[in-house]
Amino acid sequence: MATFLAQLVAFARTIRLSHSLFALPFALGTALVAEPPIPAAGALALLVACMVAARTAAMGMNRVADAALDARNPRTRDRAIPAGRLSRRAALGLTLASGAAFVVLAWGFWLLRGNAWPGLLAVPFLAVLFGYSWTKRVTVLTHWVLGLALGLAPVGAWMALRGEAGGVAVLVGAAVLFWTAGFDILYAFQDAEVDRREGLHSVPARLGPRAARWVAIACHAVMVVLLALAILYDNQPGIPGEGARRAVLGEGSEVALEVIALALVIQHVRLRRATADRIAAAFLPMNAGVSLIWLGGVIYDVVAWRGAAG
Repeated sequence: MATFLAQLVAFARTIRLSHSLFALPFALGTALVAEPPIPAAGALALLVACMVAARTAAMGMNRVADAALDARNPRTRDRAIPAGRLSRRAALGLTLASGAAFVVLAWGFWLLRGNAWPGLLAVPFLAVLFGYSWTKRVTVLTHWVLGLALGLAPVGAWMALRGEAGGVAVLVGAAVLFWTAGFDILYAFQDAEVDRREGLHSVPARLGPRAARWVAIACHAVMVVLLALAILYDNQPGIPGEGARRAVLGEGSEVALEVIALALVIQHVRLRRATADRIAAAFLPMNAGVSLIWLGGVIYDVVAWRGAAG
């Protein structure tokens, strides 16, 4: 039992649950827009459980797939598996258990609401989450595949609550895709030399630092445009397939978008000459901040929506 608990603790540490702050706030914000002012408690709890299970499975598979590579990388050789604190077999078992939990939880929406879409799409979604871990071995598009994995969260949240892929969710999901690709390119600066040595594909390793920065800037510019389009789309009258649903996104989301755009500009200016250590130290707070700012703007809009409805 003590050994199992030690392995469980090591697994929890290596998957970095704090990084759930990247996609989770965008998914929660989309859920609030899909079913304002707030989804029913049972549905919201099930939604959060699905996202945590899916993210745990995805990160666990990444650690399993990269164990040998991590052992040869000075930056990552102290991670739990290469350092020997967690066996690869235990990590794989916990990863598959998390994936199975995600699939079971997704079918919970069928029991709770008669909505089978989350259950039907759970395995394809999981395939994307698992598949990302091998993409850097074959394509430089690995950053955008990671973005797709995170961008599925808002789309999945909307489908779980409404049984359809709404335009707002698709636009927010696409924004998350490009935002993630941009910050993952910046994060990959730390391993550019290792990637070249190992024959791995990343934008910094392939294009060099100057061009890679411009690709990351372009990704973040697209992200801002897509969030703006999500706000505009939500405010169009008579959205096809969405009935008489009244617009939720408004002033709060607009201000949040402006702050996000400014934060992204500051991020790129600050990291223009940053060392690898500085990039790593800034990675979590800067990008978690972006998602939390968006969620804050949506919450403001939901409160305003409720006041207008009352």
